[in-house]
Amino acid sequence: MSGGSSARLARFFAASASALSLVSVATVLVAVAPAAHAEVAAADPIDTAMRACLARADRSSTAGQIQCMGDARAAWRTAADTALTQLLAKLPAAQQKRWQLSQQKWVAWRDAEDTMLGAAFATTSGSTYQLYEADMRLQPVRDRALALRNQAAMHGGDAPQVRACSADARCEHVSYDLNRYYRQFYARMPKHARPAVARAQSDWRAYRDATTPLIDEHARLDLLGGRLATLKRLAETVNNH
Repeated sequence: MSGGSSARLARFFAASASALSLVSVATVLVAVAPAAHAEVAAADPIDTAMRACLARADRSSTAGQIQCMGDARAAWRTAADTALTQLLAKLPAAQQKRWQLSQQKWVAWRDAEDTMLGAAFATTSGSTYQLYEADMRLQPVRDRALALRNQAAMHGGDAPQVRACSADARCEHVSYDLNRYYRQFYARMPKHARPAVARAQSDWRAYRDATTPLIDEHARLDLLGGRLATLKRLAETVNNH
């Protein structure tokens, strides 16, 4: 994988790791994802607002920190909706329908992912893992908003011509590792919670399949690398106390 793709393996901490450097939990998050800062260019106003929220004395508790991330998640949802509207306005009807399907599949996956994260972090204890969970609920929404913004800014109307994943060594490599960490994560989960894991992964695959024909190879690698990062972190987190 390229250096940029390697950094993306930790990107779900990109916003909150830099933000949480202002509070006591920073040491933990920055240690987990030291390369994440390279992923962030100029700060988005939503990230800036979250950093300011996290730095407030009245938000210094775990509950306060989680509330800051929850507020940022809501703001990113609004940003994603805005970016999708801007993108659709540039597209012919056929492409609009394909992007609307992508968004429908993304929403279904996001909801299934929230259920899965609740099950995964129920196996852990401690305030650090509560912050991890809040961050992992935030980052997919942030990523979707940024991806839609990028598409709206660059889209010319036609879907890009890309190689099949099997013809792209980087894509194949990330996909292999993604499946490997999924199996590890699934095996570590309590049996009663495994259906939630399987559902979230099935919904993610449906989102992937609806979206990858619409994006270029770089964006596809971002999408796959993000999922790999999430599954790797969860495989390493389940049953930690």
